[in-house]
Amino acid sequence: MRWAGQQLDAEAPGALPGLGSIAGLVRSVTTPEFRGVTFHEVLARSALNSVPGGGLPFDWTVNPYRGCTHACRYCFARPTHMYLELDQGLDFDRQIVVKTNVADVLRRELARPSWGREQVALGTNTDPYQRAEGRYQLMPGIISALASSGTPLSVLTKGTLLRRDLDLLVSAATEVPVGIGVSLALGDEELRRRLEPGVPSVRGRLELIRSVSEAGLPCGLMVAPVLPWLTDSADQLDHLFGELAAAGATGVTTLVLHLRPGVKDWFMSWLAHDHPELVGRYESLYARGSNAAPSYRTAFEQKVRPLLDKHGFGRRSRHRATPSPYGVVDAAGPTSDSGWGEPAASHPRFRSPSRKHAPRREQVPAQDPLF
Repeated sequence: MRWAGQQLDAEAPGALPGLGSIAGLVRSVTTPEFRGVTFHEVLARSALNSVPGGGLPFDWTVNPYRGCTHACRYCFARPTHMYLELDQGLDFDRQIVVKTNVADVLRRELARPSWGREQVALGTNTDPYQRAEGRYQLMPGIISALASSGTPLSVLTKGTLLRRDLDLLVSAATEVPVGIGVSLALGDEELRRRLEPGVPSVRGRLELIRSVSEAGLPCGLMVAPVLPWLTDSADQLDHLFGELAAAGATGVTTLVLHLRPGVKDWFMSWLAHDHPELVGRYESLYARGSNAAPSYRTAFEQKVRPLLDKHGFGRRSRHRATPSPYGVVDAAGPTSDSGWGEPAASHPRFRSPSRKHAPRREQVPAQDPLF
């Protein structure tokens, strides 16, 4: 792959605002293989991010990239680009921040005596297995750092590149609990190309699920977001759940489309172009904020539970312990607590990590807000 890099001490066109002239901190890189995309290589000061609020099944994350070439029109993480003085539309898709030293920083943080070896989630903001990972190969170092420190980990991705690291993940699972989550919500290939153009094909992700399952790792499925009047019919969900079950998924989480300010504008512009007949219905459904109206969420949850039962996912289908405004329904499997991919540490193939120190949370500055 031919990469054109600028000198580290030069002001690079397209470099992050205010950072381009700092020697050793930023390099902006372009390549013909990623036409229109600029990669901003940075030296991160921290790797572990504490998740605020406690509403998710994990408290810590690592995000090696900011921005994502998957280019999903609905991505909730888009507003995080505004912290970089970049926009949440095309810049999010084309201006990608790469934390080139993230594995080294993570090893130092995990070595602190105060680290409690709590689960760390990967892929909760932007995808760690987006196409750039094929070049930068940051994930092997991250996985190895977590496993060698006795820290449980989970990975959520749409990227079939995860198959490259399956052997490493299987090896890590002999040391700590490891869980995999795959995101697949659009079973219609044509809709996928229009709405998430940089994401691997539906068939490719079904094969990824099968590979993870055959490797003996738990593979939860995140069916998110479910799009009102586009992917939410009983027939569509029935077909998708059937394919997920056949591929070997061990748990499913469904989540109705959530439209934050900024993301809503970007998604609605796509909707007006591709499905103008739905614009009025969406404006009414999301008139009171980022979440679909309560009546829709209730009806959706009542519709989805019998379908999860039908395909063997619903034996433990439930709401989260804390009521969610997002329309979340979890259907846990025997080795995965949900579609997020968090591992079930009680499963016999895993052993709980030993704790040499009493668990105590050290507040690490969160550079990548989740919500």
